[in-house]
Amino acid sequence: MDFKNYIPHRAYPYISKWINELNIDVQFVNSRKTKLGDYRFRNNQHFITVNNNLNKYATLITLTHEIAHAFTIDKFGKTIKPHSIEWKENFKKLMLNFFNYNIFPDEILSALSRYLINPLASTANDEFLSLILRKYDSEIFLTISEINDGDQFMYSGKKYIKYQKMRKRIKCLNLDNNRIYLFNPITQIKKIDLKI
Repeated sequence: MDFKNYIPHRAYPYISKWINELNIDVQFVNSRKTKLGDYRFRNNQHFITVNNNLNKYATLITLTHEIAHAFTIDKFGKTIKPHSIEWKENFKKLMLNFFNYNIFPDEILSALSRYLINPLASTANDEFLSLILRKYDSEIFLTISEINDGDQFMYSGKKYIKYQKMRKRIKCLNLDNNRIYLFNPITQIKKIDLKI
């Protein structure tokens, strides 16, 4: 798979070297709602999939995240936990390669530096980094965090009302079944403008 057009060109030599070193099968796939990328190890082969609709900076971070899994499995075996301390150290080490070559805009670099202190299982769980990365998307959507409490929105063909911010999630009321659902603050939605 030629991934040259999916990532910043200055990052290509590193990514290419790591993929060749571990003989990783990388595929870019249609967007999935629940994940940006995925790593699997089957029959002594590393497999990575990455959503094909990410901007080049989000793709680089996601691809490096998944490659860190491959290096961790390669060194510690397949029984190690996916987002262990060992994975975090590998991910940080790999990402630091991109800090000196003007690969990321300053605002992403700043958010990424903060995120890498203790990387989460998904960059989507870091609201600050995700919102900055979104600025570089070719198509801009609203997120739940960008609308007010009481505003109505559509998500997956269903109507909701933004209800209350919790510590890490936002409570929303589904208008079809009157049930409360918890959303990630950066979930992309379509706001409903009520006409009076």
